[in-house]
Amino acid sequence: MSVFIFTGPTLSAADAGAELDAVYLPPAGEGDLYRAALRRPQAIGLIDGLFQLVPAVRHKEILWAMSQGIHVFGSASMGALRAAELWPFGMEGVGVIFESYRDGRLEDDDEVAIAHGPSEVGFVAASEAMVDIRPTLRRAEQDGIIPPEVGTALERIAKQLFYPTRSYPQLLNCALESGLPAAILARLEQWLPGRKVRQKREDALTMLRTIRTRLDEGLPPKNVPYFFEHTSMWECARYETRRQRFSGAPDGDAESVLRELRLQGATKYRHHRFLAAARELALLEANRLDLQSAPVAATRGEEPLGERPGLNIYTPSKNCLIDSGVSEDERARLMTEEARIEWVHARSGIGRKENLIDELRLCGEYTRLRVRAEDKKRVLDISGSKNSSLADVGMTEETLLRWYFVDVLGESVPNDLAAYLTELGYETADALFRTLLDEYVFRHHDAAGGVVSSRGAEPRSANSF
Repeated sequence: MSVFIFTGPTLSAADAGAELDAVYLPPAGEGDLYRAALRRPQAIGLIDGLFQLVPAVRHKEILWAMSQGIHVFGSASMGALRAAELWPFGMEGVGVIFESYRDGRLEDDDEVAIAHGPSEVGFVAASEAMVDIRPTLRRAEQDGIIPPEVGTALERIAKQLFYPTRSYPQLLNCALESGLPAAILARLEQWLPGRKVRQKREDALTMLRTIRTRLDEGLPPKNVPYFFEHTSMWECARYETRRQRFSGAPDGDAESVLRELRLQGATKYRHHRFLAAARELALLEANRLDLQSAPVAATRGEEPLGERPGLNIYTPSKNCLIDSGVSEDERARLMTEEARIEWVHARSGIGRKENLIDELRLCGEYTRLRVRAEDKKRVLDISGSKNSSLADVGMTEETLLRWYFVDVLGESVPNDLAAYLTELGYETADALFRTLLDEYVFRHHDAAGGVVSSRGAEPRSANSF
């Protein structure tokens, strides 16, 4: 189970955590929900969001998240606004405030807007939301603290205040200056501390309980009634968003690991950076295609991780994930991404032979490998071993595989040989065995010293590559 919740001044992460086990993030700004969706959670809950000085959460990123099978819930504040706007498309709104926006009883954004402090002080609220003030005044009327006409006047004054200055002390001061009875206002002031309505908070708690119930009942991937359109504006926005760091991703020892990698030199660092870039491009392409393939869907199942159908991630990769100490949710996300990347590679020009040859030329490996290939052909031709069979060298497929993986590479034989073939671009298993057998014969003759390489050098050792 994985859920991300954006909250702040409406409900603290500590209070929210008592209702629902989730990853709690600061109020969402532009791109934050998209970055959360990239982690492939089951659900995202939007309570608080940034606006005015920071661009607000895009409608498009919510639509994209839902199109990827992620349930998106909204309530209380920015979440209620976006849910009221997107509920026809499948965003799930929860609470009184959402319903008021959806049904047209509320229209203005400032109804939920407040000023608040930074994360260092827990996003403490510095003003009151109109959606909290209005029911508070109704309660005061019901309790006999203020007459209805005073309540109506106070509501009108509160609505006229600029949202960052909208507070009960400011409201009472303005009301006194407007000529409302001082005695009634004093009585209201005494009543407020213990009787204020906190509708935003209540709606947020209701949303968390709703998500918890839905998860307990079993939450299948989200189905949406629309086709997500990849516009040029969306692609540009998404590219910029992915360049920024996801605040909810646990860093752990990531930076210290990167420092150790840098110490291994520029060549190795560039190699891994290149692979990371290729991974990023493949994922972008998978997302552009809205890839909803069987391998991706399979990761939502209940099979033990690493044994799910359609995930052609061979055993070394799985073991690496286990050894790296990531959580099961992170492992599931990484394996899902690997399936998406493999799907893209198999159906596009990414990783095609021409590009691989160009890369070898650019990195300086092409000449060395070409010369070795020429040496091998020369050895096989001269020795008459070009078409040797396994029987000719006294081996079986199993012993040949063990020789190559264990003796030459120092690895274990892959459990999923079919996935290994796909990973390395072998068209058939016969092509793999032909390649390994030629290598075995080449090393055997070359190590025996019977043939000189095409460059006139001494024969290389049996373990050179």
